[in-house]
Amino acid sequence: MSCAHLSSIRLDREWFRKSETKSSNGRKLHIRGSVASTSQSVRFAEAKSEKSGKAVRIGVLGASGYTGSEIVRLLANHPYFGITVMTADRKAGQSIGSVFPHLITQLDLPDMVAVKDANFSNVDAVFCCLPHGTTQDIIAALPKSLKIVDLSADFRLREIAEYEEWYGQPHRAPDLQKEAVYGLTEILREEIKVARLVANPGCYPTSIQLPLVPLLKANLIETRNLIIDAKSGVSGAGRGAKEANLYTEIAEGIHSYGITSHRHVPEIEQGLSDAANSKVTVSFTPHLMPMSRGMQSTIYVEMTSGVTIEDLYQQLKIAYEDEEFVILLEKGVVPHTRNVCGSNYCLLNVFPDRIPGRAIIVSVIDNLVKGASGQALQNLNVMMGYPENTGLLYQPLFP
Repeated sequence: MSCAHLSSIRLDREWFRKSETKSSNGRKLHIRGSVASTSQSVRFAEAKSEKSGKAVRIGVLGASGYTGSEIVRLLANHPYFGITVMTADRKAGQSIGSVFPHLITQLDLPDMVAVKDANFSNVDAVFCCLPHGTTQDIIAALPKSLKIVDLSADFRLREIAEYEEWYGQPHRAPDLQKEAVYGLTEILREEIKVARLVANPGCYPTSIQLPLVPLLKANLIETRNLIIDAKSGVSGAGRGAKEANLYTEIAEGIHSYGITSHRHVPEIEQGLSDAANSKVTVSFTPHLMPMSRGMQSTIYVEMTSGVTIEDLYQQLKIAYEDEEFVILLEKGVVPHTRNVCGSNYCLLNVFPDRIPGRAIIVSVIDNLVKGASGQALQNLNVMMGYPENTGLLYQPLFP
């Protein structure tokens, strides 16, 4: 290798090294730079060498779905996690690039196999991206040495009777349910650190609990009259072929669904009740929007006696000023889904209602990243002892 190549590699590494500075409001800013001076062949050889030595071997169960493919995308630049097993029963034998052409450059990944044929002897941790109801038996059969982040709803509800009520089938792994830790990272970080099995939160519950939990813990809002109007991109409904998700059914309109009966309701109420130390019941209505990804929850709350909008704002500021992925915007700035697309960020803000004593909170996330795969990676980073933001410093994609 020429001296010029060695010099340029050293320069590239220096530029790609993460540096930190502080903005005027005290938040850490993460700055990355690049120098396009090394030949493509040298870059590829170096990257391939680094990937082969990754410390944690990852299995992705259900890699052919949207959340599975997002895990693959996010792990492409993770310095410590490398995929060694991918499963997809209906796509067994195929490469990830043939199923998701946007991942065609991921040439060093194994072909997908059926779950029953997967070899977990070279796996340290698993992302389980399978539909609810199918996950319990599969996770129960996995080696007990594995760290697991489950993206389905199967282990989110502590009460198995409640799971049966909302999901229409008995829970088949009650012992595992007792072991599972709910994975709302910013709220339950210490519990996640020592967990073997983490139940990754749903997308709606993530966007709703992040703003409400600190306010309920501080007794700044009432536990009654909580009204949540939430909207999601169609990818939140999954990749399965469904008539309700056809273009002509979704495009050029708003599709309300699950009115009073959406399966995320008990998960939302469980988390809010924990924060309030009393039973919380919400009025929650979700809607599908004619967009691929993105989620906004508009939340209407009643403030407790003597509390002001400024009190709510300052409490959220205190709760999240040191958090990388939850951003309280400047006063008066409205969060928009387009400003979080493809990223692990949650943007939120609080506004005065015209009705005295009430407030309006707006929270936005990417439903596939912070609402699913990004938060799952954030959780596994915590579980494995790596910096929480590793592999997650993708900036939002706009326009």
